[in-house]
Amino acid sequence: MNKEIALITGASRGIGRAVAVSLGSRGWHVIVNFLSRRDAAEETLKQVTEAGGTGELLPFDVANYAACETAVQQCIATHGHIDVLINNAGIRKDELLVWTDPESWRAVIDTDLTSFYNVTRPVVKEMLLKRKGRIVTVSSTSGRTGLPGQVSYSAAKAGLIGATKALAKEVAKRHVTVNAVCPGFIDTEMIGSMDHEALLRTIPLGRLGTAHEVGETVAFLCGEAAAYITGSVIDINGGIYT
Repeated sequence: MNKEIALITGASRGIGRAVAVSLGSRGWHVIVNFLSRRDAAEETLKQVTEAGGTGELLPFDVANYAACETAVQQCIATHGHIDVLINNAGIRKDELLVWTDPESWRAVIDTDLTSFYNVTRPVVKEMLLKRKGRIVTVSSTSGRTGLPGQVSYSAAKAGLIGATKALAKEVAKRHVTVNAVCPGFIDTEMIGSMDHEALLRTIPLGRLGTAHEVGETVAFLCGEAAAYITGSVIDINGGIYT
């Protein structure tokens, strides 16, 4: 297969799905990672195909290093290469730190931050050999400013920013770029339980962002027009102070 290959973690819905569709619309072959929502992942794949791309489903747990390594090896054995990795998988468990039990803390850190290591390490090794690659990680405005009730989530997302900047410097000489995006309040299931009216009062543009807007920004970072951008963190937040 001569198409460019993109592996997107947590691509069954929300921002992950939007990124998959944006890349699909550019003719990419998209590997849709998910953990439990096969029906939602199949809908993502359907939208990728309708947008003009091709794709496949690849279930694995991003919090499990062995599972990630096996999945990446499977991708490379099948396609010969992975051109783009989108680290998008993430969860939130909102509560004050004093009420956060160790299991909840570990679940967020393992899924949102340790997954960066679990998936990126086997992928970037191959990219370095090929002397080509794009890695884009989805962080959050919470990782920029911190939010009360989101200590674990903010810590993980801030960690992703640091990891992005450090890895970008490690791999730049091999023509691998590493960038991050920091979405603010995006109209997805993840903010479904929040008070939208209160959120809008904090956003200078006066509206929620769309997953499509994030997807298009990520797709830009994956293209040739962004070849000189690395170690950058792009805010997509409607003007919220960061």
